[in-house]
Amino acid sequence: MLGYALQRFLVLAATLAVASFVVFGVIEILPGNAAETILGASATPETVAALAHKLGLDQPFALRYWHWASGALSGDLGLSYAYGSPIGPLIAERLAVSAPLAAMAMAIAATLALLGGVYAAGQRGKTGDVAVMAASQVGLAIPNFWLALVLVLIFAVHWRLAPAGGFPGWSAGIGPCLAALILPAIALGVVQAAVLARVTRSALVETLNEDFIRTARAKGLSRGATLWRHALPNAMTPILTIMGLRFADLLAGAIVVENVFVLPGLGRLIVQSIGNRDALVVEDCVMLIAVTVIAINFLVDLACAAIDPRLRTRET
Repeated sequence: MLGYALQRFLVLAATLAVASFVVFGVIEILPGNAAETILGASATPETVAALAHKLGLDQPFALRYWHWASGALSGDLGLSYAYGSPIGPLIAERLAVSAPLAAMAMAIAATLALLGGVYAAGQRGKTGDVAVMAASQVGLAIPNFWLALVLVLIFAVHWRLAPAGGFPGWSAGIGPCLAALILPAIALGVVQAAVLARVTRSALVETLNEDFIRTARAKGLSRGATLWRHALPNAMTPILTIMGLRFADLLAGAIVVENVFVLPGLGRLIVQSIGNRDALVVEDCVMLIAVTVIAINFLVDLACAAIDPRLRTRET
């Protein structure tokens, strides 16, 4: 297991190195820069050039990448061009909203997917199976931003059960904050649950055809106990893998949903920084998302290897 973990960690480090270069390169080649945005369209080329030199925007690409990457590794994310403040605390403040939102959305997605997938597998070929698969197909077709607008219209405007947007801050208490995050979390989680439910059902149906399942049934275990105690643990490898991959879509969807609900999260910061041509903030935020996704998939690989020892022997 240790050798497998070391191998996956080396892959993780290489992936992060490539991702950092791609993120920095793609954002840096975009037209316009912070100096032009700060000074406005009426500024003279000389003034723009002077500010660009002061901000270090006229340095060679390789040198700017080195300063950015080495600073990130040492914990110095630099200064925001637009806000004029350190980027680290700025991101940490926004993460206090985005991280709980992502956790709530993934919890909702996993709960709905496991309940729906296990139920559909247990009712294979029956009305319950068809109903769950039809519902998941509808969920796949619904954009999360459209679902967010519908949830606002129903639960915030008509029924007044939850706020339509905004975030009161954690100083206001856990209750008001969770109330502000519940609709965005549902908008994100339901769409992801549709994919995970189908994967759960497929993995369980395949597992239910194994000999050990027939043996468990022959020993007198009920169908429900066989599903939850024997079939589901043995089907978790593909389910965990897809959960890790879908987390990237969850983070990408949060960028849009946070703007729908006017949440001061990481996604809204990215959108504002793109408008301000604040390249350093965008690069740091996107790289943070990339690191999160890669790290989660690394942990998923280790969890799958712990569940199924054949994976680590196959890789090594």
